[in-house]
Amino acid sequence: MSEAENQATSILLPSSGVAVYSRDKTTVVSAQAIKEDWRFARVDIQVSEGDIETAIEAYQNAPSPDLIIVQTDTVDESFTGRLEALAPHCSEGTAAIVIGPENDVYLYRQMIEMGVSDYLVRPVETSILADVIAKTVIEKIGVTGSRLIAFAGAKGGVGTSVIAQSLAWAVSETLGQKTILLDASGGWSTLGVGMGFEPSTTLAEAVRAAEAQDEDSLARMLFKASDHLSVLASGGDAMLEQSITASQYERLLDMLMVKYPVVLVDLSASASDLKNAVLARANQVVLVSTATLPALRLGRSVLQEMKEIRGDSDEGIEMVINMQGFAPANEVPKADIEKAMDFKPAAMIPFDPKLFVGNESEGKKLIDDKAGNALVHNVLLPVLQRTLASDLAGTQVVEEQSGGIGGLINKITKKA
Repeated sequence: MSEAENQATSILLPSSGVAVYSRDKTTVVSAQAIKEDWRFARVDIQVSEGDIETAIEAYQNAPSPDLIIVQTDTVDESFTGRLEALAPHCSEGTAAIVIGPENDVYLYRQMIEMGVSDYLVRPVETSILADVIAKTVIEKIGVTGSRLIAFAGAKGGVGTSVIAQSLAWAVSETLGQKTILLDASGGWSTLGVGMGFEPSTTLAEAVRAAEAQDEDSLARMLFKASDHLSVLASGGDAMLEQSITASQYERLLDMLMVKYPVVLVDLSASASDLKNAVLARANQVVLVSTATLPALRLGRSVLQEMKEIRGDSDEGIEMVINMQGFAPANEVPKADIEKAMDFKPAAMIPFDPKLFVGNESEGKKLIDDKAGNALVHNVLLPVLQRTLASDLAGTQVVEEQSGGIGGLINKITKKA
């Protein structure tokens, strides 16, 4: 196996688009089943009943995806001629896979020479189709990383964990992204309470499993909160001493980030070296504070250190002011916060103890509450969508260029 093939069997695939055209029920079922494979969480697979003619018509006035799969009952010159007709309607670099009726070495070589990425013989099992698609996508786009989002508080008690948990639910349920929520706090973690489960592991055990590349053991340590959300919360770690190093925690992140498109890390009560390591590599950092003067003063200092850790830049850093209005006489007015911080808050969350503390204490989802759902989706979620939308949509935008299926257009030009 090539390096690309080895990678494709065990990693989360990059954001990409795949279109399947087939009139064969078995092939359609196999293609639809691939959507349940964790590797394809970021791959948009569109399955249509049709053939080469359907594909030609589809891309006459619309950009083609990264990969087109066409099934045919004939592989004579009439089909290859229509395959050549498809090429001018495809964007530069679009890959193609053909599913045909015959197992013929000469035919396979002919297809490859035309620029087709692979030729499969029906019936095609789901596992085989998935591996071939994965290999093709990796070879075309390469390996891209997941989005790592870190949450840190200006001080204790500002509600960082509740916001991290609420956004984990929103990202997984509303955006439909396969998400994992981690807590770097060790024995200080309260994530299990907020998410309504009893932690079954320690942070030290989790990093040992990552160091040993023991995926089965690590998988058993995760709490599956929903179809799209998993949680790794520790319990039982020593509270007054650090049980793991920053490099060990990074190895845990490395292992999880090849399987989850979105990784959220709550840094609330974590050790300083763990904070620094995660803040330095995070795609986005959410700093949570209240509007009180002590919190804002600490927040200003933390914000400056965050900028230094991230290369003297505030790129990717957002600030959320939480519990606004819980102590009006002792809060900095909303209009003065930006001036005091020299940084514009991305969101302001009103004080609502019944909503936030009540839901966390009872292990309920904030988005299940009508008011909480509106708050998370209208105020909090847009903070993350600035990062997630650019990642999820950016690589799927296909510019319309003259080109064809892989090297097919060049082959046709030479033949002419």
